[in-house]
Amino acid sequence: MANRSYLYSADSMPNEAELPKRIRCISEHNWDIPLAHKLMVGRGTTIVPSMIWNPPIGIAADYADGAALLRDFLRAVGKGLEDDAEFAQCVARTTAHLEKQQAKYFVLETGEIISMSGDDPAASVRRLVSDDIPDAVAKAEAAIAGRNDDWLTSVRADWQRHFASFYSEALYFSFPA
Repeated sequence: MANRSYLYSADSMPNEAELPKRIRCISEHNWDIPLAHKLMVGRGTTIVPSMIWNPPIGIAADYADGAALLRDFLRAVGKGLEDDAEFAQCVARTTAHLEKQQAKYFVLETGEIISMSGDDPAASVRRLVSDDIPDAVAKAEAAIAGRNDDWLTSVRADWQRHFASFYSEALYFSFPA
């Protein structure tokens, strides 16, 4: 079994007392927290209790702003992949799913990925929120503005690793409606 990052949407943030009332499945990605997940939780990012595991290792963020950032970045990436039908299909599936599963917040579950390092899970999530996610957002914003062409070229060359996650209404960890 692969270790995965899981991305959900919800109309409220998880808290110590209860899970959000309606949790919608967005995406899961094997063996990594992909760039797409980092960008989607890149606006209004905060650490929240996990909906799956005990430590406070969930990450919540503003859905509308995170989805907009990803869409803008996918347009920038696509400017160098106009003839790549597989990329175009990936973008179409992703954006359609994001529209269908829209809510107020994204919730990223990191437990399986951060547990692979053997480091303290809470410290790993703090690093994600304070360093990794803001770094990814800054690079994406610069690329969108035309100021980070070398990085954008490297993302295009390996776009599957960054964007070709499994998007579905049912993930390995799903929640009752």
